[in-house]
Formats: sequence, C-alpha cells, structure tokens
Amino acid sequence: MLLDSSVYVLFGLLVGGMLKMFLSPSYVAHHLGKGRFRSVFKAALFGIPIPLCSCGVLPAAASLKKQGANNGATTAFLISTPESGVDSISISYALLDPIMTIARPLAAFLTALVAGFSENIVNPPRSVALTAPDLRCQVDNCCSGVDCPPAEHAAHHTLAEKLLAGLHYAKDELWGDLAGWFFVGLLAAGLISALVPDELVGLYLGGGLSAMLLMLLFGIPLYICATASTPIAAAMILKGVSPGAALVFLLVGPATNIASISVVLGLLGKRATALYLLAIAVVSVGCGLLLDFVYLQAGISAQAAVGQAAELLPFEVRIAGALILLVLSIRPLARGVGRLLPGRKTEHCVCSECCTPPSLVPFPALDKAAAEKRKR
Repeated sequence: MLLDSSVYVLFGLLVGGMLKMFLSPSYVAHHLGKGRFRSVFKAALFGIPIPLCSCGVLPAAASLKKQGANNGATTAFLISTPESGVDSISISYALLDPIMTIARPLAAFLTALVAGFSENIVNPPRSVALTAPDLRCQVDNCCSGVDCPPAEHAAHHTLAEKLLAGLHYAKDELWGDLAGWFFVGLLAAGLISALVPDELVGLYLGGGLSAMLLMLLFGIPLYICATASTPIAAAMILKGVSPGAALVFLLVGPATNIASISVVLGLLGKRATALYLLAIAVVSVGCGLLLDFVYLQAGISAQAAVGQAAELLPFEVRIAGALILLVLSIRPLARGVGRLLPGRKTEHCVCSECCTPPSLVPFPALDKAAAEKRKR
C-alpha cells in the first residue's frame, strides 16, 4: 500500500502547498457571509480541494466564522474540507478505484450542502459586518498588507519564491500534520488484511442498511484524517466490506470525532451541531446504499478493482515515491515519537494547524512596541 500510494500522496501535497500560496483566506471568507444558499454552495465547493484534517479544519472554520461566514456556510466548510482534499482524492485513485474516487468528493459535497442548507433554513443568517481581512504576506510575512496594499505587494515575490514557499509548507506544515496518521492508517490496513477473517467481515459488513449503520457507529467517535482512512477502507473492501459501507467510513471518520464535536458545539451551538451530525449520518448512509446499487447494476467487483490504478505507474517510480515519502516523514515522525517520551515537554495543540504557524506570526518590524521592548 505504501508503494501504491506514495506518488499520489506526493502529488496531493504539492497541490495542497500551491493552494496555500495562491488561495487567499480573506478572499474565501469574503464570499461566505452573504446569501442563505449561495454562501453554503461556495463553502462546500471551496472545502473540497483544501487538504485539512478534522483537527486543522476547526481553527480555519473559526476564522471564517469570525470574518463573517454564516452558520450554514461554516457548517458546510466543516464537512466538505476534512471529508475530501486533493491529497485524499489522489490516494483514493491509487488505492481504491475510479468510481470511489469520484463518489467520495461528490458525497462530501452533497453532505455539506444538505447540512448547510438545513442550518440556514432553520436559522436564517443575519447581516453581519465583516471584520478586517487578514492581508499579511503568505510567503514570508514580509508586510501586513495595511501600509502595503495587495496590488503593490504582488511585486514583492517572484513566482519561484511563491512556489518554493508552497513546497516548504507542504513538506513542513501539511505533511507534518498527516504523516503520523498516514502510517497509523497503513499499519491498521495491514493488520486488518492479515488478521480479520473474511467470513466475519462478509457476515456483518457485506452490504445493506445494517452494514452502513454499523460503519456509522464505528466512524462517528473515531479520530482519523481522510488520507489515513483510505488505506483502511481499501483493506476493508479487500476483506469483503461493500464499497457503500466503506464510503460511509470514509465520510464519517474524518468529519466527526469526540473532540471536533465539542468544538463545533461551542462554535455553532446545540441545534447546528445536531443538524451537522444528522446530515452527515443520513446523507452518508444514503450515498453508501446508492453506491452499492451502482456497483451492482454495473456488474463491477470492488474487490477486483481496488488498487488497479496504481499499477499504471512503473515499479521504479513507485519505489522512488516511497523513498521520498519516507525521507520526508523522518522529522514529523521523530517529533511525534518525542512527544510520547516521558519527561518531554509537549505542546497543548493536537496538530500544528491548531497553533499559529511561524509564517502567520506578526512581522516583528510591524510591532513597534515589541521592537522597543527588545531594544531595552
């Protein structure tokens, strides 16, 4: 699975880094505060390609809410973003099959729309004033964007500098958050393939509404990111789990967990949280049943199709991709192991997305008081 997925994971990280550099958060937030339905549609659409885990999406959603996004748009963003992403779409193509690769983001988009529309219908958004957008430089924080307008700042950095900054973000921030969970997912997939009896899986998770509901109960409290859930889903399908039940796991696992539910409760309130969970449960089960019907009508065996796309790449390319991914993983994995060692001081955040990354710390020269204090 590591060989099959490595090149596609690298591609997803590359696109994720470019999105960070060229997609302005203030531009996204500006479009999510107006309109009962249009804002939800935009939020669901914006969230599909953005590679954030269910931990990292929480501060991003809180920022959107603070900048004027209504509850429906915030709910849609909270669902579509962790359920999908360029990285998870890439690895889905590698480890699953083209049908699952298309069904996954479509189901995430539909779930986000249903939840966002429901929230804005039950609780119509009120007009609120947008807070000042964050105009700080995304490359190296060289200016605040206040005394240096965006049009003028565009000339500060060349395209090569932006691309390099995007690569650094993908390598350090993005993969730093995903590496540990990705290898946990690979290990879990290997254990499932080796230890779980085929007969047991076929008896309870072979298809039908009962299989979807069991996967729903299993996935809601579980913390797992979209990238890490993909190899587990592939191992489940190889053991006889229906593609629809696997889709329910792929949708519910990344979008819900005990920690994220508690944060959503504080951010949006009890009613919005109830609609959030209800929409995810109903739509994911419905999409799972529909996907099983599609496979049945088309006469396609999900077990036979799993992992076929990865075989299109030469073996040497897959070896090179796996080696590059392992080298990139040394630092984040060592950091994660270090946090687990007794006596080591740990951060209070769950992942680096929850903390203020170095690139977003206010530029020292812009804070005169801080500069004078350092001089003294």
